[in-house]
Amino acid sequence: MTIAEGDRLPDATFRSMGPDGIDTQSAKDVFGGKKVVLFAVPGAFTPTCHLKHLPGFIEAADAMKAKGVDEVVCVAVNDPFVLAAWAEVTGAGDKVKILSDGNGEFTAKIGMGFDGSGVGLGTRSKRYAMIVEDGVVTFLRTEEDPGEAEITAADSVLAAL
Repeated sequence: MTIAEGDRLPDATFRSMGPDGIDTQSAKDVFGGKKVVLFAVPGAFTPTCHLKHLPGFIEAADAMKAKGVDEVVCVAVNDPFVLAAWAEVTGAGDKVKILSDGNGEFTAKIGMGFDGSGVGLGTRSKRYAMIVEDGVVTFLRTEEDPGEAEITAADSVLAAL
């Protein structure tokens, strides 16, 4: 089953790099009692993700927060070490929180995985963007082609706020 507008996000564990190593956060920690813009990318450092998708959200983060968003979050099926390096290289800083779904568990639970093994990527996340209010999806767009970032781009999400 694929997640839809009106659905509550499932319980899941996300990881990120903290000052003392790998930190874990539950879905409740990330989404509970907050308005969150969540977008997912097929992979850090991949062309569309690195050059188009993430930069748009970094640029639009302040405008999103001015419209009542508590946090802008990016999820990828990459390990937290790779994602920490990606955050540093892109300057995501305090604009976009980048979280690892390294084993793809959250991605599978919401029905957003795809098989990229044909090009050596293994299981990855579809490219999507959503607005989540206290754990409930209120807006959702999914790209048909993982190489596109049009309907899931930051300006599309900003227009929906």
